[in-house]
Amino acid sequence: MINEIKEDAAERMSKSVDVLGQNFNKIRTGRAHPSLLDSIKVDYYGVDSPLSQVANINVEDARTLSVVPWEKSMVPAIEKAIMKSDLGLNPSTAGANIRIPMPPLTEETRKGYIKQARQEAENARVSVRNIRRDAISDFKDLLKEKEISEDEERKASDDIQKLTDKYIAEIDRELAEKEKDLMEI
Repeated sequence: MINEIKEDAAERMSKSVDVLGQNFNKIRTGRAHPSLLDSIKVDYYGVDSPLSQVANINVEDARTLSVVPWEKSMVPAIEKAIMKSDLGLNPSTAGANIRIPMPPLTEETRKGYIKQARQEAENARVSVRNIRRDAISDFKDLLKEKEISEDEERKASDDIQKLTDKYIAEIDRELAEKEKDLMEI
């Protein structure tokens, strides 16, 4: 019973860190990377589809992405979806090829992105702490129902705290990496 709760908590904490990584990918640095466009959905014959499912996304150089739709008729829809996204990108079209230059980051936008990254990291920390709280609550319920002893409950709670500390350290490491990435010129 205790091991099931620990495994569930570990899995949920791991997912919180994975979500943080996905959210960090949406915060753009000065470099072009195809994952920047992961959140963009395109109207493909009445269905909102991820951009990566209707076009090839390539990195032309350090500051330019190239999007080549599989169907030429999709060019205007893709261009519109990129402009409507909150990424601040302005695509330019040359035939069936859409080029997306990455605007250089100013000091102000860098600080704004760092603030956003810190907020995402804090949300992940809160998520991990909530999972810890749920697990400890489950242990206390087991103790009340006399299914485990006080010593087992205390040891399980300590193990969950160690797990929490491990994932919070991982979140802090990813945040430091993202901040370093954002401050690079």
